[in-house]
Amino acid sequence: MSSVTWTVADGVGRIVLNRPDQGNAIDMSVAEDLLAAARACAYDAAVRCVVLSGAGRMFCVGGDIGGFAAAGDQMGAFLRALADKLHEAVLVLAGMAKPLVVVVHGPAAGAGLSLVALGDIVLASEASHFTAAYTGIGVTPDGGMSWLLPRLVGLRTAQEIILTNRRVSAADAVTLGLVTRTVAADALEAETEALVAKLVAAPTRALGAVRKLLVEGQTRGLTEQLEAEAATIAAAADGPEGREGISAFLNKRKPDYRAV
Repeated sequence: MSSVTWTVADGVGRIVLNRPDQGNAIDMSVAEDLLAAARACAYDAAVRCVVLSGAGRMFCVGGDIGGFAAAGDQMGAFLRALADKLHEAVLVLAGMAKPLVVVVHGPAAGAGLSLVALGDIVLASEASHFTAAYTGIGVTPDGGMSWLLPRLVGLRTAQEIILTNRRVSAADAVTLGLVTRTVAADALEAETEALVAKLVAAPTRALGAVRKLLVEGQTRGLTEQLEAEAATIAAAADGPEGREGISAFLNKRKPDYRAV
């Protein structure tokens, strides 16, 4: 794969959008390669954490508009196929039983912003900024933005961001809840590695179960969610991570979740 690269080492799956000369714009090759990379990381038991980033100056400018135009009279059908393929990748990344860290070093727009919103933890360079962009070219969101963004920043703010194409600075993105925290550009790599090391050492199965609870809790009633929490904590306690964590606590030692 060239438009998206991925590697696995030391428990970390690293996915990099790799069209730097085009701002990592998403065309069909990117969507297909992102899906392949997402599946490879999601289904590899050796991967305990996934990191998504972009090559070059930008994180992702969104869809490849030149490619849209090249489809001519078939633009609608082309965009439907592209969105469907991108959405397959989004669903794999959203549903995998391991955390997703998104690292944003530059502008994120359109579907690039959707990918940012998908992260469990998002680290952003102080130089980054965020734009929905869709209505600026007369189209509507994809990549899950209309579902993800209101849940992160609230409906009213999501309406403004999408309808007016408000450009959100890195600092404002933290205040709104779009990103986890900002980091100086020259410290972004070190901060990412410190976070990844912490997540790799964490109980991966428990983190995956937490991901599922948080997402499904957005659409469930309290009674259903309480039942899901009870079932999940019982299963976790019976599992190897729960047993290791409790034993380590009682014996005043550091748990070794990678060994179980």
